[in-house]
Amino acid sequence: MTAERSAGGVLSRLRAVDWGDWTAAFEHARSRALLMREYLRRSAQWARHYGAESVWPFFDIAEHVDDSVCLSPDVASELDAFLRGGIGPYPVERTVAGAVRWAELRCQERTDLPDLPDPYEPLLALYERGGGFHVDQAIDLNGVSLPRWDLGTAIAAPPFLTTATATLDALDSGAKGRVTYFALVDEGFPRERPLGLMRRRVVGREPVTRDESFGRNLRWEPTDYFGLYARGHNDTDHVEIPEIEAAAFIDRVILRIGPSRSS
Repeated sequence: MTAERSAGGVLSRLRAVDWGDWTAAFEHARSRALLMREYLRRSAQWARHYGAESVWPFFDIAEHVDDSVCLSPDVASELDAFLRGGIGPYPVERTVAGAVRWAELRCQERTDLPDLPDPYEPLLALYERGGGFHVDQAIDLNGVSLPRWDLGTAIAAPPFLTTATATLDALDSGAKGRVTYFALVDEGFPRERPLGLMRRRVVGREPVTRDESFGRNLRWEPTDYFGLYARGHNDTDHVEIPEIEAAAFIDRVILRIGPSRSS
């Protein structure tokens, strides 16, 4: 267990969050929405496994795995002081405490835990990209709102498997307007492993269309691909894909060539 993943390390990450940075929340609205959906999916799996459906989604999972889990006196005191500082509404406070206690549980290297993904990592990444959220009729992320899923819907949601900062930044970069993603496909390059990634953004009340491709410099650049394709000058085909598949492509590119290419 690394220091960053210890209870004290997780608390340090949370203390570094700017909980009032609405600008960051709006700039990272797309990635924060994906991260919240993934937290809901993962936490729903844990809730079902431990019979905690009634307290899902914003709850202390460690409490339902082993209610004897205790933080060290120093970390417990620091966490209590941090929560008294007013970081957000109860669901935020509850999951912040839950993430710290979860880290303490994982430090025990238990062998009786189910083979399920870390429930809190998507939420930690969400907090680091613009602070907390509010829950009413919907989940308000300060830039985008999500419906309040039921447990079955959350469990059945497609997984969003990356929390890598470079991938999340690429998804958010310049993503204004209504965004649609397309995979470039050809023989030997199916949708699952496409040649490239495009997006079309429709911006403004009097809609303006912006077509862009994701390049090896890890930036979105203007492209005339769709115009050439419509005129029959481009043999490479394309297929519309959801944002999660676009993120998977970006993640593979970054893993292959490294995140520094975008700097």
